[in-house]
Amino acid sequence: MTRIDSFSSWLSRWRVRMGLPAALIVLIFAHPSPMSLAIGLCICLFGLFLRAWASGHLKKNTSLATSGPYRFSRNPLYLANLALGLGLVVAANSRACWFVFFLYFLAFYPATIFNERKRMARLFPKEYPEYEQKVPLFFPSLRRFFPYNHQKFNLALYFQNKEYRAALAIFGFFLLLLFKWIFWIKP
Repeated sequence: MTRIDSFSSWLSRWRVRMGLPAALIVLIFAHPSPMSLAIGLCICLFGLFLRAWASGHLKKNTSLATSGPYRFSRNPLYLANLALGLGLVVAANSRACWFVFFLYFLAFYPATIFNERKRMARLFPKEYPEYEQKVPLFFPSLRRFFPYNHQKFNLALYFQNKEYRAALAIFGFFLLLLFKWIFWIKP
C-alpha cells in the first residue's frame, strides 16, 4: 500500500468520526431564521430523496449498482451528502458554518471517493471499467449514462442499508436548529 493509499484510507475512516464534531461546531455557530430553515429543509429533502433512491438500488459488495441514480453518477450517495451538507449550512445561516462544511467536505470526500473507486475496481474487475468509462464520477450527466438494466427501486434494500438513519439524523439536526431559533434567537 502506497503512502497516498494509506493516507486516503485514514481520511476515509475519519470522515464519519469527524461528522459529529463538525455538526456540533455548525450548531454552535448557527444563526437560523425561518427562511433559512425552510430553504435548507427543501435542499435536505432533495438530498434525502437522492440517498433513499440510491440505497434502494445498492447491494453492497454483492453486485455493481448501475440502476437508478447509479446510471448517471458513480457516487450518488456522496452527491446526496453534498446536498444534505449544503441544506444544513443554508439552514444554519452562518458564514462560519459554510467554512466548516467546505473544510470538512474537501478534507474527506475526495479521499473517500478515491478509495471507493479503487474498491469497486477490485470487487468488480470485469464490470467496473465499462461502467467507469460511461458514467461520471460525481456530478451526473444526462449525456453520459449507463444503459437501463430494468432493476427497480427496492424498499427492502433501503432498510437493509439502514438509510433511515440519515433521515433521522437530518430531522434531529433540524429540530435542534429550530429549538435554537425559538429559545435563543427569536426576537
